[in-house]
Amino acid sequence: MNVRGTVWTLMVCAFWALGVAGPHAQARRAEMPRTASGAPDLQGVWDFRSLTPMERPGDLSENEVFTEEQAAAFSADEIGRRSRDSSTSDRAARVAQGDIIPYNDFWFDEGTVVTTQRTSLIVDPPDGRFPSLTPAATAAAAALASARNGVSSHEPTPGGFVEDLGPGGLQVRCILGFNSGPPMTPIAYNNNVQLFQTEDTVVLLAEMNHNARVVPLTGSDHAPSSVRQWTGDSRGQWEGDTLVVETTNFLRETNFMQGVTSPDLTLVERFTRVDADTLRYDVTIDDPNVWTAPWTFSVPMTRNSQPVYEYACHEGNYGLYNILAGATMDAAK
Repeated sequence: MNVRGTVWTLMVCAFWALGVAGPHAQARRAEMPRTASGAPDLQGVWDFRSLTPMERPGDLSENEVFTEEQAAAFSADEIGRRSRDSSTSDRAARVAQGDIIPYNDFWFDEGTVVTTQRTSLIVDPPDGRFPSLTPAATAAAAALASARNGVSSHEPTPGGFVEDLGPGGLQVRCILGFNSGPPMTPIAYNNNVQLFQTEDTVVLLAEMNHNARVVPLTGSDHAPSSVRQWTGDSRGQWEGDTLVVETTNFLRETNFMQGVTSPDLTLVERFTRVDADTLRYDVTIDDPNVWTAPWTFSVPMTRNSQPVYEYACHEGNYGLYNILAGATMDAAK
C-alpha cells in the first residue's frame, strides 16, 4: 500500500473510533456521577471492611484469586479464628495466657473477602507479599519484641507510654484510630470513611476515631518539612477521573500496621469511582526506612447508606487512667 492509501486507512480508522468507540466512551463518562464543576462525585459514606489479608498467605502462594468455594471456606475459617466467643480461637488461647480480650463477637463487623476475590490486598508486588524489610527495620522489630515480651497489646511498655507508646498505644490513647492510618485498612469494626468535596478541597472523615484530613486540590506545595502532623500533610489532584492524594511530613509512626512506618513515609492514595456503589481505593506505600521497595494495596469500598456516627474516643477517657493504674499495680507486685 502506498503512503496515500495508508493515510486514508488511518483516517477511516480514526473516524470509526470517534463515531463508534467514542460515543461508548462518552456514554460511560456521562454515567459517572459528577459535581457541578464536572469532577467525579466521590461524596458519601464508604465501607471498606474485608476479611482479605493484606499479604497473601503462604498456602495460597500460587493463587492470585479465590474460587467461590475457596472464598467461602477462607471466610468461615478466618471468622472462627478471630472469634471472641469460640473456645478454640486464637484469642481464646491468649485469654488462657492471661491476656484480656475486650468485647465479644456481637460488636465486630468483619465482612467477607473483597469482591475482586483476590487472595491479598497487596497488588504490587504481583506475588501479593511485602517487600523485604530493611536491616534497620528488622533490628527495630526484634528490639521491640524483646522489650514487650510478656506485655499485652494495650499495656504500655515497661518504663514507657510517653515516647514509647507500644504497638497499640496510638489507639489506646485515642490519638489515631486503629484502621484510619493513614492509610485506611480493613479491620474489626468502624470501617467507614465519609468524603466531602468542593471544587478545591476534599475532606476524608474517618469513623475511627475522629480524624478529618483536609486535602487541598489547589496545586499548592506541601508544608515545610519542619511542620509535621500525626496524619501528615496531604495534597491532592485529579488524574483523569481518579483523585490522587499524596501525603508526607508525618510526625512519627501512624496506626498503619500497628505503627511500623517512619516519619519519612510518602503515601499516595488513589480514589476511583467504579460505579454508583463502588469506590476503588489504591494505596502506594514508600518508606525507605522500613521496606526495601515501594508496594501497593487495593481495597474496593462499598457505598453505605447509613451516616457516620461519632466515635467518642479521647485521651481523657477512663481507659487511659485504668491502663496506667493497672500497669502501676503490676509493677508493684
